[in-house]
Amino acid sequence: MTRTVTVRSFFVVAAIAFASVGLSGCDYWPPALQTQIEQLRSELQMATMEKTQLQNQLASFTKVKEDLQSQVDELSRASRDKTVMINSLQSSLTAAQGRLSKSAKAAPPKVTPVKPAAKVAPKAPAKKKAPAKATRTR
Repeated sequence: MTRTVTVRSFFVVAAIAFASVGLSGCDYWPPALQTQIEQLRSELQMATMEKTQLQNQLASFTKVKEDLQSQVDELSRASRDKTVMINSLQSSLTAAQGRLSKSAKAAPPKVTPVKPAAKVAPKAPAKKKAPAKATRTR
């Protein structure tokens, strides 16, 4: 009986010891594990810095994209306005050409009587000067 009590008390003490170690944690970290933890922390810090930098680049690219999109929209509106103006001018030109051709067909050509004019002596043709010879210099 004493033996069973001692075995039971041993198991109880061992269970309490394991529970206390498991709950309290271990303060000893091997040097290799500490090095690995520091390396992971530095990699995490580098990744965080890169993420911030990429987010800043993304924000600037988004702003540039919005600026360019507004320019495209403005140029599209200007293009539509110019197209409307061109079509209007073409129709005005076509209408003006039609009126011109109708007025040319409707009005008979005027015959102007030839008046005998005072005789004017024909002008003598101007003398042509010989072109100056170009001289080459060496």
